[in-house]
Amino acid sequence: MGKTLKKQRPVNLDLSTIKFPLTAIASILHRISGVITFVAIGILLWLLGLSLSSPEGFQHASAMLNGLVVRFILWGILTALAYHIAGGIRHMLMDFGFLEETLAAGKRSAQITFTITVVLSVLAGVLVW
Repeated sequence: MGKTLKKQRPVNLDLSTIKFPLTAIASILHRISGVITFVAIGILLWLLGLSLSSPEGFQHASAMLNGLVVRFILWGILTALAYHIAGGIRHMLMDFGFLEETLAAGKRSAQITFTITVVLSVLAGVLVW
């Protein structure tokens, strides 16, 4: 009979002590922004359908878009979409070999993606408000 091996690996169950590298944060945020964008498509299509249903529906949709909470949600949707597009372009540039696959290049491209997203988020805020 074979001898069972005990694996003496440390187990860290406290996720708050783990320091994620910038590249991991960028990748995780890209996935989260994709989910937000997917859900937002349903919300925006519902709002479009309401606005096209009748003149009263258009008035109701217009009135909703004047609310502070709805504008904040719309700004959040536009920011998530901007990050997802910027992160997607970053991933495509890496996949096609236009960016080096090194940690330094990954960090630099993640920083550029974050910077572009901040600029686009500010522009979206100006557009919404």
